[in-house]
Amino acid sequence: MQEAIILAGGLGTRLKGVIDNIPKVMAPVNGRPFLEYILDYLENNMIEHVVLSVGYKHKIIEEHFKDQYKSIKIDYAIEKEPLGTGGGIQKAMEYINGTKSLVFNGDTLFQVNLSRVNEFHFSQSARFTIVLRQVEDVSRYGSVETNYTNRIIHFNEKGEQFGPGKINGGVYLINKSFFTENNFPEKFSLEKDGFEKLYIEQPFHAITCKQYFIDIGIPEDYQKAQNDFKLFGY
Repeated sequence: MQEAIILAGGLGTRLKGVIDNIPKVMAPVNGRPFLEYILDYLENNMIEHVVLSVGYKHKIIEEHFKDQYKSIKIDYAIEKEPLGTGGGIQKAMEYINGTKSLVFNGDTLFQVNLSRVNEFHFSQSARFTIVLRQVEDVSRYGSVETNYTNRIIHFNEKGEQFGPGKINGGVYLINKSFFTENNFPEKFSLEKDGFEKLYIEQPFHAITCKQYFIDIGIPEDYQKAQNDFKLFGY
């Protein structure tokens, strides 16, 4: 895999008062935009082309990164109005040269082994692979249940379950055919209109990875990223 999409259009509503007037992916972590850490991780995993799905104050992102970050070529899929997670990925897929792409949330760093994810996707003949993460408390995220064949059999909403379990880690490997064959509208939610409506009739495969995971969507974890990345020497 040499291509990836990053969803970078978030407003950072829950971080209001901590960061203001910048896209969430540009939230500074020890003096650097959070998005730089994701791109560093991707470059270390041999990703050569990234499409940034952007909307809110996208010019701030474009002016910072332009069309290249280190060895990574950058394209921008610009939403004139919010298209939802599904619509954003679908639009960004137009810039992908191959038949599939990795997809990442721009407010999450989940350092999965991408070669392992790609091998799993191939072995399952999957069109859509979701990377799961085991956590101590699923209530903030919602949880995901799988069967013995690694197929997803249920999505639980936020607050439905508590305690340890597996969550959607916000990393996907998606074939372009998933979008062309389902005839989605221009604007839709990947979670509500994709996962929750289709998982019974269509196979969504899942692999669980245990690597470092941080979601900076709330102030407590945004601060945790500052501390963690100093410890890691990033």
